[in-house]
Amino acid sequence: MKKMINIALPKGRLGQKAYEMFEKAGYECPSIHEENRKLIFENEEKGVRYFWVKPSDVVIYVERGAADIGIAGKDIILEYSPDIYELCDLGIGKCRMAVAAKKDFYDDYGKTLRVATKFPNIAKKYYKAQSREIDIIKLNGSIELAPILGLSDVIVDIVETGKTLYENDLEPKETIVPISARLVANKVSYKFKNQEISELCDRVCAELVE
Repeated sequence: MKKMINIALPKGRLGQKAYEMFEKAGYECPSIHEENRKLIFENEEKGVRYFWVKPSDVVIYVERGAADIGIAGKDIILEYSPDIYELCDLGIGKCRMAVAAKKDFYDDYGKTLRVATKFPNIAKKYYKAQSREIDIIKLNGSIELAPILGLSDVIVDIVETGKTLYENDLEPKETIVPISARLVANKVSYKFKNQEISELCDRVCAELVE
C-alpha cells in the first residue's frame, strides 16, 4: 500500500501554480477545485494529501513533520534557515531580493545605514559580508513607506517588476539574490517515505523540462 504524502501548499497564486504542476505530474486531487472552506484535500488512490497554509509557515510545517513536503519561496528558506531538504527549483514565483532606496540616495559610509525590511536575517547577512554597520527596522507591511517618510535610508524587499517602487519614487539599487519557489522535504519523511517522495519529485521535475 502506498504511503500517503502530506503536502503543504502556500495560499495564493504561487500555491495554485504549484498545485497545477502536481496535477500535471499525475497527483491530482479534484476536491481542491470545489468551492468550500476546507483546508485539507486528499486523494487516497494517488497517495496525496494537500493542505493550504500561509506562505511563510510552509517551512515550519515541513521542518516539524506535519507536512512531508511543501512549496516554499527561496526568500523564506534563506530568512528562516529551516532544517529541511531542498529538492528542486520549480522555476515559478520568480523575483529577486533587492536593496531599494530613493532615486537620489547616496550611501554615506560614515553613518550607520538604517534598513527597513520584513527579512532581517537576509539583510543582516548581506551587509555583514560588506562589513557595513546597519540598524535593522523590522516592518510587516508597506515597506516602501519607510524611506519616503524618513524612517529608513534603504529597504530590503522582494522585487518582481519594480512597479510599486517606481510609483513611489524609489528604485532598486542592488540585487541580493534571485528568488523562486522550491520543493522542500522533511528530513525524516524523506528517509521513511523515500520511494514515494523521490517518485513525486522526479515526476514534477520532469514537467519542468517539457
